[in-house]
Amino acid sequence: MALSTQTITTGFLLPSIHSAPPFFTQQPNPSTQSIATEQWVRLILTYARHRKLFVLRVEDTETGGSDWGEILRNERINRKVLPSHLSSILEAMVAKNVAAYDPPKQTRSVLLYWRLPEEWADVLHEWATSTGQLNTILTFYDITDPPIESPLSNIPVPLLRKAIAILVKSGRAQSIGVADGEGVRFFTPSR
Repeated sequence: MALSTQTITTGFLLPSIHSAPPFFTQQPNPSTQSIATEQWVRLILTYARHRKLFVLRVEDTETGGSDWGEILRNERINRKVLPSHLSSILEAMVAKNVAAYDPPKQTRSVLLYWRLPEEWADVLHEWATSTGQLNTILTFYDITDPPIESPLSNIPVPLLRKAIAILVKSGRAQSIGVADGEGVRFFTPSR
């Protein structure tokens, strides 16, 4: 079978490497494995952004019908990523700062940074500005589950906290304790 790209049901275009059987197994040559890992990292982050997925678990390799099944498996060539291989890919992603183990102190689940926390901070502040939320106290729920879908809809709280911490450091926000938990107030950036 020749290597070819494929558009899957979600409209995502899989790269041609996805139709190569060796892509799904760990390679004995460290140089070859390094290149394959880079391609996996790129594929995972691009797919996550396309689908707005924030979490990837080692178990997703075994779960049929998971959000990740389309890229962790290729039925046409009867291949799937084994849990140990995905584990090493996740480890590489964490080392590159494009993912973080979540919850911390385990290595089977990561929070994906298809946008870095600094980029989320900019998106968050831009959203607060464009929706007239400056100098208003908002709960995390107000941000992650707004009445009108936004780029921040369903953003995981750990990632939201990191973005807010960046805004607090730069003087564009203030963390506030509210009755329901955590909140934030956004400010106009000082010039």
